[in-house]
Amino acid sequence: MQIIVIAITTLIMSTTNKILYKMALVPMKNYPFFLAQILTFGYVIVYSSILLYRYKNGLVTREMLKMPKKPFIAIGFLEALGLAIGMAAAINLPGASIPILNQVYLVWQLIFSATILKKKYSLGQIVGCLLVLIGVVIAITSEFKVHSLEQSGLFWPMIMVCSSAFSAGASIIKESIFLDSKKHLQGKSLDIFVVNTCGSTAQAFFVFLLLPFLSHLKGIRVHELPRYFKEGALCFFNCNAADQGFYGAPIVPLMYVIVNLAFNIFNLSLLKESSAVVSSLCTTLSLPVSIWAFTFNLPLLGTPTTLPQGLYVGTIILILGLIIYNFLGKNNEVKQ
Repeated sequence: MQIIVIAITTLIMSTTNKILYKMALVPMKNYPFFLAQILTFGYVIVYSSILLYRYKNGLVTREMLKMPKKPFIAIGFLEALGLAIGMAAAINLPGASIPILNQVYLVWQLIFSATILKKKYSLGQIVGCLLVLIGVVIAITSEFKVHSLEQSGLFWPMIMVCSSAFSAGASIIKESIFLDSKKHLQGKSLDIFVVNTCGSTAQAFFVFLLLPFLSHLKGIRVHELPRYFKEGALCFFNCNAADQGFYGAPIVPLMYVIVNLAFNIFNLSLLKESSAVVSSLCTTLSLPVSIWAFTFNLPLLGTPTTLPQGLYVGTIILILGLIIYNFLGKNNEVKQ
């Protein structure tokens, strides 16, 4: 019952997060890396505060805090790349295509889970993932044919797909940490906020460290970064909104940060109680709701474009793949 409640909450948070993600990038369209930095430091502050509270109340032990730190560094590096590159790509993509492209995340998870965690998957699971991939390809090519992706071409969609690979890799490492923690903690379960805090601290560090490289994607030189952050702060806090067009800030970006934090907490709780793939499947169910929401005239996003028939066909195939994966293969997933 607990897993069902967590799964439903994760589904709601996932849908809201997808919508606010695109909306927050409207006022922050020129400052995605500033928003990424705010988000990562928000992670550190919130998760560290919760971890300290749980430590003082005996819910987190010294042994948990002594877990090996190298996996957390790897998580931080991968999530930093996934977050920053994903934001840069999302600015240049239509809203409805973003949640579709993100479904390649499941395919990456299956690949990494099989290679890193040495898991075996049934034929049904493999077929399901292939259908997910086919659905994504059909949906995106149909968007390209009706010109909604004509300006960006296939470059930014491919960048978004790459960003999901980094995020999927991080989730697999998190799952391996929970599996290995039982050996270090004599069968006890590792507190999720230890993983959140350590991973987010490393992520904040790497987002900052990678800024010179990532900013090059936006044509920003290293010596221009201080001015970039200053202007990003003015945009985030809605200074001179009438002159600069920062409508929606700071309310929408703050809402995105808050919902994103809540989504990550529930998603990691689901991962801990089940697995990385089950967590991914749950968040993927928010896909049709998100696409449907983007057909409305949402604040900041303007008049939505008419979605091509191919996008609906691709989405149906994608969801069919998820159903096949979930119901035909979930009992056959085994470890070597």
